Amino acid sequence: MDAAEKGQRYAKVFRRAGNFLSKGNVARAVEILKEGQALAEKSGDIAMAGRYAAEIERAAKPLAGE
Repeated sequence: MDAAEKGQRYAKVFRRAGNFLSKGNVARAVEILKEGQALAEKSGDIAMAGRYAAEIERAAKPLAGE
């Protein structure tokens, strides 16, 4: 997978997660972000995996009651 294709896939994951977040479906958004994190890890993209982890943490805060 080349860099442009990876970028497109990452952007699609963020858009899908954002769509679910805007609808209040936090659990599904977190699921999608975890899929993106797994994709990044599989591709060896540690920086992007870290970004996904940060977004998962940020999105999951309402679920934890914070």
